[in-house]
Amino acid sequence: MAALKYVGGAGVIAVALGGALIQNSLYTVEGGHRSILFSRLGGLQERVYKEGLNFKVPWLHKPIIYDIRATPRRITSPTGSKDLQTVHISLRVLSRPDPVKLTNISRRLGLDFNDRVLPSIVNEILKSVVAQFNASQLITQRQMVSNMVRDQLVERARDFDIILEDVAITDLSFSPQYTAAVESKQIAQQDAQRAAILVERAVQERQQKIVQAEGEARAAFMLGEAIADNPGFLKLRRITAAKNIAATMAKSQNKVYLSSDSLFLNIRDTERDADLFSSQSGKDFVDSTIAAAEAAALPAAPAVPELAAIPEAAAISEAAAIPEAFAA
Repeated sequence: MAALKYVGGAGVIAVALGGALIQNSLYTVEGGHRSILFSRLGGLQERVYKEGLNFKVPWLHKPIIYDIRATPRRITSPTGSKDLQTVHISLRVLSRPDPVKLTNISRRLGLDFNDRVLPSIVNEILKSVVAQFNASQLITQRQMVSNMVRDQLVERARDFDIILEDVAITDLSFSPQYTAAVESKQIAQQDAQRAAILVERAVQERQQKIVQAEGEARAAFMLGEAIADNPGFLKLRRITAAKNIAATMAKSQNKVYLSSDSLFLNIRDTERDADLFSSQSGKDFVDSTIAAAEAAALPAAPAVPELAAIPEAAAISEAAAIPEAFAA
């Protein structure tokens, strides 16, 4: 019985030791990670272990696990442009280690390879690229600057077995003095453009007035020739004035008495116009015009004491003075 108890106890101990040995001999590599083994006898092993369950020798091997997924990092670097302006550039970098060369990375840099390498090479590349451009070119040619920085950074990071997935300029700012100078320059340019527009407008207005004056002078000259060549033209203008006066009086709410002399309706009594109305067509035209003017006029109203005090009468008197001036 004692022997059985001893054997049973030894079996339990053996099973426990075996379970502990198996547990310490296995380790898991999570997704997006890789591992290498450090041997107490031979140092770092060249083999890279993939995701899943892997085997190690307890005490002899120590797994080193690397995250091979792209990791974002934002780096800000103050630098100077070609025209000696201070420029602050922020760069976003997506980096990851080369899975095939994890042994070299672990031997040279360790697990914190990003902190050891990226800040120094980013500052180096940014200063060398930005120094090739003026401050204004950094804004107008931003895509070109970003491409140059990315190409040189990818090439430089490859020396450290680091892969850069993406490089982008996220922020680009200048000193307050340069920003104020740029704003002042833009304001001055806008003022100059506004002044040029005003000058152009003044030139156009002057040209318009010249053309208008030439047209009015030409119209006055042609009007004088028409009156001199054909006295009937003046009579037609007088008839048109009478029609306008009659239409104005018809729309007015005041009642005004006007004689036919004021409305120029006695044109047939003038002996000097006998030649004009000798033809049948001229008589028909004048008769129709006078009939239309008399039809548009209002019925006669009692005469007011002071005719000059009525606004419509003053307007009619002024209109009547124009044809009389031409007739003179």
